[in-house]
Amino acid sequence: MDECRHTSDIRQVTPSALGCEECLKSGSWWVHLRLCRTCGHVGCCDDSPNRHATKHFHATSHPVIEGYDPPEGWAWCYVDEVFIDLGDRTTPQNGPIPKFV
Repeated sequence: MDECRHTSDIRQVTPSALGCEECLKSGSWWVHLRLCRTCGHVGCCDDSPNRHATKHFHATSHPVIEGYDPPEGWAWCYVDEVFIDLGDRTTPQNGPIPKFV
């Protein structure tokens, strides 16, 4: 596996919402959730119509997101384009995540 130069930037964060922040506000839906490990922003994945997690990265340059729906044990670095095994450093959910079909 390739190396990520941003693993030291991974922080313990508090998730910003029980679902994609922007989709919840707009009434849209998502496929999976991603959690920013810099600030705790919860956004939807690139298979979702709005791709809010990637938009958050472009707006903030926060490099690492966690697979968060449910916590999947991995992270992705947008900058280095590599997966990171989080091991026991996953972020617990604050409550039940609504599902959209």
